[in-house]
Amino acid sequence: MSTLFKVFDVSGSALSAQSIRLNTIASNMANAEVASNSAETAYRGRHPVFGAMIGSLDKPPTYANIQALNQDSATSFVKVLGIIERQAPPRMEYSPNHPLANEEGYIFRSNVNVVEEMADMISASRSYQNNVEVMNTTKQLLQRTLQMGQT
Repeated sequence: MSTLFKVFDVSGSALSAQSIRLNTIASNMANAEVASNSAETAYRGRHPVFGAMIGSLDKPPTYANIQALNQDSATSFVKVLGIIERQAPPRMEYSPNHPLANEEGYIFRSNVNVVEEMADMISASRSYQNNVEVMNTTKQLLQRTLQMGQT
């Protein structure tokens, strides 16, 4: 397979990963102000962890896998390895009249920082746009290459 065709696989895997990242950010922002009656049940921000997969989307990179691939056929893909929760403690807020307030009058809010989430959303959105541009440019190069034989 041509190297140009591999670009679609790589960019496609990156688009998929950024889409998961954007969905996770949207979930975090939707739950940013959710209240809870305990720190254990408060919503915690989630973030995807990305990893590079070499040669195939199905098997993780190992020394043997990488050595088996020659330089011409080695292709890296982006894969979501998992989604982790932010370890920061939830915010405590004194609100004795709130229905979820504990005996001391505190409620617990999520540990999501909306400003950080917005910055992360802009970054994910731009990464997504960049990968779309890579795919469009590759498509144009392939079309121009095919048109060379027509003239």
